[in-house]
Amino acid sequence: MYIKQAFNYLHEPWRYVVGFCAIFVVWQLGAFPLMVAAFLKVTGDGGTMMDFQEDPNLWMTALDANMTLFLTLLSFVIGLVALVFWVKKVHKQPMLSLTNTRKKVDWGRVLFGFGLIAITTIVLTLIDYYQRPEDYVLQFDLVPFLILALIAVLMLPLQTSFEEYLFRGYLMQGIGVWSRNRWLPLLLTSVVFGLMHALNPEVEKLGYIIMVFYIGTGLLLGIMTLMDDGMELALGFHAGNNMVAALLVTADWTAFQTPSILKDISEPTAGVDILLPVLVVYPIFLGIMAWRYKWTGWKEKLTGAVVAPIPEIIAKESQNTTEL
Repeated sequence: MYIKQAFNYLHEPWRYVVGFCAIFVVWQLGAFPLMVAAFLKVTGDGGTMMDFQEDPNLWMTALDANMTLFLTLLSFVIGLVALVFWVKKVHKQPMLSLTNTRKKVDWGRVLFGFGLIAITTIVLTLIDYYQRPEDYVLQFDLVPFLILALIAVLMLPLQTSFEEYLFRGYLMQGIGVWSRNRWLPLLLTSVVFGLMHALNPEVEKLGYIIMVFYIGTGLLLGIMTLMDDGMELALGFHAGNNMVAALLVTADWTAFQTPSILKDISEPTAGVDILLPVLVVYPIFLGIMAWRYKWTGWKEKLTGAVVAPIPEIIAKESQNTTEL
């Protein structure tokens, strides 16, 4: 079982607490290159530090959209490196055991999760575009878009992988081996995942009701991971969602400000647009995945106990574990 296999490695609670704090700090320090680049750009144009105090958003708007996106994603890449280092050196745990319970990564599952959300988002966006064309502006510009596509392909999967390995992997297993159940890590990681997005510009625009969407998304990804005994579906789904969001449509109030194909200029509303995905679309996604991968035992996999194996089994399983 996905959480249980963490018992095969060094899993004392302090390792997870210190690890999460250390990884978080390194992740935040990864934003330093963006701040330096923005400061140099503003001061090079004759500005001063006072400009940043008067306009806090200047840190994210001083550079062109593609450079801002690249440097923003760079912090997640740095965080991912820190997470891999900590897991391997402090927990003595191979990354494969943080990914799934299988003998290797199932890339078919990654592609299935990616395709499910990507195709759905593209189809729904095109339908909305043709029904309400006045809500969109076609802003396609070949060269900036090609640069964006390169950044998206190279960097966005690393950004989403960092979030998945941190929440659905590291914290899911850490809280699970501490609490000895599955429901608590599922709920806690979903809430923390949502709270990590509390500073996104969408929250300022739509209000805290959008936290229902963020926490609901974390819950969806957590259910995928526990039911499938692995993170591949969540890895693909998260990457597909963010890549389509960056490439297809942007808006002035979203976290991703990119030279995408379309720009949404409509006034957003906080209501059914937030609740519909969580209450209707997400259960449909889970139903499709359950049918495709023949999931059974929902109650046990989502709320059951996590029982530590006896020491003899731990030693045997550790000897048979292959490093990724």
